[in-house]
Amino acid sequence: MYVLRPLFHPIFYDMLNSPGALIFWTLTLLTVTVLWFLPPLDTEDSRAAAAVAALFEETDRGEVNSSVIVKLALVVGVIIVALVLAGLYSVPANALEERTLAEQTMAEGEPVENFPEMNADNARIVPRSVADVQSRGSVSYRQYRLGTSDIARMEDGRLAWSYPIQPDGFRNMLFENQQGVLLSDMTSMEDQEIQAFDDTPFSVGEGMLLHRGSSWNLRKSDFWAKYNDDAIEFVHDGKPYMAYPKTGHEWHLTPIPHTTPTWEGVALIHPDGTIENLSPEEARNSEVLEGQRLYPLYNTNRKMESLGYREGIINQMGTIGSHENEVEVASLPQGAGNKQPFVVDLKSERMSYVTTMEPYGADTRGLDEVWFIDSRTGEPTYFESKRQTLTGPERAMGIVRSQDSQTGWGDNFVVVEPIPVFVDGQLWWHSKVVPVDSTDITRHVFVNSANKEALTVTSTSEVKAFLRGEDVNGTNDIDTEPAPGEDNVEYYIVIEDEDGTVIQRIPIGPGEEPSVKYVPAEETAQNESQASG
Repeated sequence: MYVLRPLFHPIFYDMLNSPGALIFWTLTLLTVTVLWFLPPLDTEDSRAAAAVAALFEETDRGEVNSSVIVKLALVVGVIIVALVLAGLYSVPANALEERTLAEQTMAEGEPVENFPEMNADNARIVPRSVADVQSRGSVSYRQYRLGTSDIARMEDGRLAWSYPIQPDGFRNMLFENQQGVLLSDMTSMEDQEIQAFDDTPFSVGEGMLLHRGSSWNLRKSDFWAKYNDDAIEFVHDGKPYMAYPKTGHEWHLTPIPHTTPTWEGVALIHPDGTIENLSPEEARNSEVLEGQRLYPLYNTNRKMESLGYREGIINQMGTIGSHENEVEVASLPQGAGNKQPFVVDLKSERMSYVTTMEPYGADTRGLDEVWFIDSRTGEPTYFESKRQTLTGPERAMGIVRSQDSQTGWGDNFVVVEPIPVFVDGQLWWHSKVVPVDSTDITRHVFVNSANKEALTVTSTSEVKAFLRGEDVNGTNDIDTEPAPGEDNVEYYIVIEDEDGTVIQRIPIGPGEEPSVKYVPAEETAQNESQASG
């Protein structure tokens, strides 16, 4: 059992960190152990035991020991009772877990008056679906394949989609080794850079079965931790590594025993199979892990989901709850290609987990709060919209589609990966328009969460310029004015020179959706010259 302990990890971990599992497994294992060592039961004077034994007396294998049958029946009975007791206890225990976790999160959370500044040079420009297609189309491995992608920092500070180069096929999973990692730059849509570090075999890695796999060895190295997050593959000084954030649990004895998740540090796997189990402080001070994500996404997600209980257990109940100040994680439509929490890079290369919260209710999609969890410390901060209505990701994606009624949405193109970005103190939703086969990026659309303004850009330089708060295509020089009483005119586009003098007013009719584009004079002259030629 000690040699094979990774196989029993889920059972023993849950026994010590889940009250319901503790009840079920304790009763079941105690019963099995006692009955195993008990002498054969006397079933001759027991009508019930005799009836059970009679069902199995005549089989094609001969007579079955009635004592064994009775013991098995007792085990089944205890399992049923244990399941019922564990289920009954788990109802209040799970509610208390959510309530305690919500209280902890609110106590740790620091409210902020303004949104933080973005790292404009590290925008998430390439969505995961496009990176997967382009990365897999750029490599040729016969015995290996690219595993699940995750977000890591490259050595020069850029964000990348990272992949393990893992064995492909049952035989190779048994005998071959992970061959390093691959990094796909996500900060540029032109000439996307892909770096393959595929000449460093991992003694312990992803896609390797049994005792050679990372999961088996992680459980051996620290049995009393859980590894709910995917591996973070990255490179330091030209050498590939993998990091696994670790989750633990903390017991609370009142009002009844229950547990809440905690952060236990990071497991760092070297290519030679060495596993460093680092505490949170050791991980933050590690030169190898500098700039990388450390805090578990799982813990972040659990904290955000628990916030619905911050006003109490009864408050969130469906029938008797008042739902006062109750929030829930904002939903993303099917096909969005990502989920919360979002991973974004803030100023000074600080990766943060961002979660947008909407009011409780089936018909509410505006945002109440935006939470930020520091990916290296786990410290939470949050922005309250108060009475201001902010557009959520689902509505923002709808606005993107409504901007272009000529596009065959769903048939030819889709809107994917809405990501929150912060420009001049405002929240914008950054979505990407890609073909259905995810082979490229057609354009980027930013939707202002406050006024639903939409801005379309088509290049990396324009995306970064917008995130820096700069004018894009001269759009900030264009203003509009209402047209009260004018027939067939909803408003005017007003064009002014740099002194504020009105040059022209362009009438816009109801239902029209003009696209304004700034074209330099020299470019216009060049196009006219080419046309005449």
